[in-house]
Amino acid sequence: MVGIVVVSHSCKIAEGVCELALQMAPEYKQMIPAGGLVDGSLGADAMRVLDALHSANDGDGVAVLADIGSSVISTELAIELLEDEFPVRMADCPIVEGAVAAVIEASVGAPLDGVIAAAEEARGARKKEI
Repeated sequence: MVGIVVVSHSCKIAEGVCELALQMAPEYKQMIPAGGLVDGSLGADAMRVLDALHSANDGDGVAVLADIGSSVISTELAIELLEDEFPVRMADCPIVEGAVAAVIEASVGAPLDGVIAAAEEARGARKKEI
């Protein structure tokens, strides 16, 4: 089953996004938050992301959702450090909407490309009708 990692500058944001998304698929167990620095302060740490990627992977790959700036850069560095050990892709999407869509797809056994596609489709989610 595809794993999911949520990367944020804030540990609370990463954990909260996972908590919310997992309400849609409580049986899913491979969603890992990777937020903040080791000391609990705000920031992004490639080694924390790398550890989360390993924790989320069970052989089918990992989808990553990152918020902004150095979270994206740290994720890209972590992916490089893997040296193609297993498939990892970062979705271009908002982390909340993308995480909900991704966890639903992953929980029903969708492949990595399907999980990424679902997360990226959430980018166009409207909050209200025009």
